[in-house]
Amino acid sequence: MLEIILAGGWLMAPILLCSTLAVAIIIERFWSLRRRSVVPDGVGEMVIEWAARQELDRAHIERLRRQSALGTVLAAALVNRHRPRELIKEAVEDTGRHVVHELERFLNTLGTIAGIAPLLGLLGTVIGMIRVFSAIMIHGVGNPSELAGGISEALITTAAGLTVAIPSYFFYRYFRGMVAEYVISMEEQAINLIEAIEQRNVVRGTSGRGGS
Repeated sequence: MLEIILAGGWLMAPILLCSTLAVAIIIERFWSLRRRSVVPDGVGEMVIEWAARQELDRAHIERLRRQSALGTVLAAALVNRHRPRELIKEAVEDTGRHVVHELERFLNTLGTIAGIAPLLGLLGTVIGMIRVFSAIMIHGVGNPSELAGGISEALITTAAGLTVAIPSYFFYRYFRGMVAEYVISMEEQAINLIEAIEQRNVVRGTSGRGGS
């Protein structure tokens, strides 16, 4: 393996660096994008239970915010629950943008690796072919050992670049799809909570007018 890497020339160094970064990002995103860390089950029911027991105080909301990404979004709605619907929705959307940005962390880097790795391989191919033609010009075609180095460099860097790019692009698309699914789930639960808050505010307002 070491001989193959050395035969690929100096461009194998950035390709290996891209490979290391891609593996690190993939492992980190698999850990960070676990469902129980982003949209755990039962959060909406827990908030409704808190509301029924009149436990929507600062301590419970802060606990909800620290629990998960979904909890952060729902906490933004609860903090502004006494304000008009438009302001609640605006607070939720603003918080949601920050949450999505955190969920998509490093994905642009992974996509860049998927795009740049084959280009590095192609550059290695070009450099290897230049070496081949230079050797032909100097030594002619009668010395295959002079040609083998350039040809091997061209093929190895191309193969290495594609080997890094293909799984990087696959996981880039996979994680983007996972984030999109999580965003839809968070939007649905946030909308349900906003509607519940609005309905409760309307009921309170009606009760207040009836008692006056």
